[in-house]
Amino acid sequence: MDRRHFIKGSAAGVALIASAPVRALEGPRQLRIGYQKNGVLLVAKQQKLFEKRFAALGVEVRFIEFSSGPPLLEALNAGSIDYGTTGDSPPIFAQAARANLFYVAAQPGSGSTSAILVRDGSPIKTLTDLKGRKVGFTKASSAHNVTIAALEKAGLSYADITPVYLQPADAAAAFTRGSIDAWTIWDPYFAIAEAQPGTRILAKGEDIVRQNSYFLANRDFTTKFPNIVSATNDELARAASWTSDHRAEAAALFAEATGIPLEHQLRIVARSEFAISPLSDAIVQQQQAVADRFQKLALIPDAIAVRDIVWKWTPNS
Repeated sequence: MDRRHFIKGSAAGVALIASAPVRALEGPRQLRIGYQKNGVLLVAKQQKLFEKRFAALGVEVRFIEFSSGPPLLEALNAGSIDYGTTGDSPPIFAQAARANLFYVAAQPGSGSTSAILVRDGSPIKTLTDLKGRKVGFTKASSAHNVTIAALEKAGLSYADITPVYLQPADAAAAFTRGSIDAWTIWDPYFAIAEAQPGTRILAKGEDIVRQNSYFLANRDFTTKFPNIVSATNDELARAASWTSDHRAEAAALFAEATGIPLEHQLRIVARSEFAISPLSDAIVQQQQAVADRFQKLALIPDAIAVRDIVWKWTPNS
């Protein structure tokens, strides 16, 4: 090919690229988000923040609901979703299983949205009284970590209780009929249960251990579309700021989206912390402590380094 034809061909190629759809150059066809019916992600869903942000890129936004973090991260690893949020424990088990994901943002928390519950007439008065009891919680969830930390605080071992692994809805039923002696759970299930007659809070999560929530993304998706992940985080930070400043409105939004009565949602929002940030060194260290707690009990097979799967996000304020 001579120089004249090369230049002509190159110009045509440039023109073709310039006329290509923005979506093909800058983003995927879809952004699939896994969520639970609570928190900042639900606010962003209801306010259609992602749809507005990505409309110009031609990216369709789809939300897929999950009852807890472990199945959400299974979907994330499999590539069935691209982005989602969980409590502190599910990513530990996922990383131990070499799941294909990154931590992309954090929501620091005090643990105020979880608790260990017992029935009103229960002889269990302190954490020490959990010895020999059946304690229900979702395996590999944040409630799993709270349970273990509570035992540590009471000077008990994991072998001192009978763990009963149940998803939240099944645990609620078991708690009501007395099939388990105690139930470790998070909001909104916590708020619903504590409002029921005959329920007593044995210990609040904030008095046991700090609990952060995390936003995670499929590793391949993040590597291919880092701008989409960053923009998603930025929109979540906006949603968090709005929620913190408009708590009554946020509670009404949650009530409408979930069907959970407003009185419960007001309680949840009042005790929740709303802020989205990159994973600082302090947050990574807190999450590493969770990983070390599970590894010490051989609940994960080998030691892991949380830092190995932390993706750097620089907020665009």
